[in-house]
Amino acid sequence: MSNKIKNAFTIKDLENLSGIKAHTIRMWEKRYNMLEPMRTESNIRYYDTYNLQKLLNVSTLNSFGYKISAIAKMPLEKIPALVKEILSNKSMSNHVLNNFKMAMMNFDLPLFSATYATLQSEKSFKAIFYEFFMPLLAEIGHLWQTGTITPAHEHFISALIRQKIAANTEKLQLIPPTKTDRVYVLYLPENEIHEIGLMLINYELLLHGYKTLYIGESMPVNFLKSIKDHFDNITFITYSISYPFAEDINQYIRTVKSEIVNDENTMLYLFGKNAHHINPALINENIKIFNSIDEFTDTLQLTNS
Repeated sequence: MSNKIKNAFTIKDLENLSGIKAHTIRMWEKRYNMLEPMRTESNIRYYDTYNLQKLLNVSTLNSFGYKISAIAKMPLEKIPALVKEILSNKSMSNHVLNNFKMAMMNFDLPLFSATYATLQSEKSFKAIFYEFFMPLLAEIGHLWQTGTITPAHEHFISALIRQKIAANTEKLQLIPPTKTDRVYVLYLPENEIHEIGLMLINYELLLHGYKTLYIGESMPVNFLKSIKDHFDNITFITYSISYPFAEDINQYIRTVKSEIVNDENTMLYLFGKNAHHINPALINENIKIFNSIDEFTDTLQLTNS
């Protein structure tokens, strides 16, 4: 798939990005002249970034109770101004997600930063991540699979989210841990690069006062063995989305059990979609699979209560 910047969208792309059904978009276009499609030399309709931005703004106003017929009569410059005014409203999640999506589509760092700063003035980082970044990441996965966005878009927005996690994690690292009887070592298997989930788990552990050692992406099993020379009680935490492949995950677990999780003081926590392909027969009291980060954080909260 090409990394070329996308600035021409089909009506299906608009549906994927806005959540507004294609037949509704066509109706708004026909009845209210809401959008202005263009045509290729072969007479195929398409929409530019301006039309995408307008549709996202219109859908935001519509979600706040403005009728389409009323929006259609507004001067063009009033629509984005009214949307901006709504930023002061506490129920602004749709607008925030639209802003983040437009920032992604236009590679617009100032828009991303301004939207994040507005949220930061009202909410904790944890609330921002779970209320806005998590839904955004879920949407990005769908948009990438349907070809609505390119890998460049996904990498751009993912890198910005990783930066926010890293900045907030760094603040927590300045606070001495209160629970030091066990160290949590976080890593990704060899060739695995999807790091956001692991970074968030590290953030949650630090937030709850645990001692962590973040190793990061693409870590061969034999590189992990030396860590056991430095700590007595270790819980290794890993996240598998792409690697090892589903058909290789069981052999990977056998290797980890043989070389790493081979004593009563060492544990392994597994996350990610490929973890669900592990043969239950390979799981013991020192190995646990978590269905989600939410499930894990619930465990931390119960431990702290």
